[in-house]
Amino acid sequence: MPETTRDRIIAAAVEMTTSSGWASVTMARLAEAAGVSRQTVYNEVGSKPALAETMILEELARFLQVVEEAFDARPDDLTGAIERAVTDVLTYASANKLLHAVVSATHGADTELLPLLTTNAGSLLEVAKDVIGARVAPYSSGLDPEHVDPAIDMVVRVVLSHVMQPSGSPEKTGADLAWLATRVLG
Repeated sequence: MPETTRDRIIAAAVEMTTSSGWASVTMARLAEAAGVSRQTVYNEVGSKPALAETMILEELARFLQVVEEAFDARPDDLTGAIERAVTDVLTYASANKLLHAVVSATHGADTELLPLLTTNAGSLLEVAKDVIGARVAPYSSGLDPEHVDPAIDMVVRVVLSHVMQPSGSPEKTGADLAWLATRVLG
């Protein structure tokens, strides 16, 4: 699929953020890096806060593709799918330059992205929970319907916490969360 102007602008923003920090991203520098006018940048991505949200949501889409592949690989084993999804997401996160740039930001404008993953992560959480919910639905989970959503919410939040601050290897965390899932699922 050919790269669009919007794709080039977002890729340039990610490159600037990972190499120099979010504070270095200006619409003028972004326009120059993408080979477009500043007005084109505004037309394609809107304001800098809108660009930040777009970058985070597009990165989320990559993470969710990892989840989709894990569930596709284990169509008859919900616990196995959860373990593989968690392990693969955390492995992907450990090498993700944008995530590292966001999480390691400690001052000024560079901290503007962090709330999109933490305190203002509403849209990120909703998208992730919707995808996970759709992937879990075909399995016989053993949960009554009113407890499926809270269980998915808990898993998504725990995985996001481990993405932000890992406490063990991806494999160990995946195995631990799969173990918990077997207890919840009965």
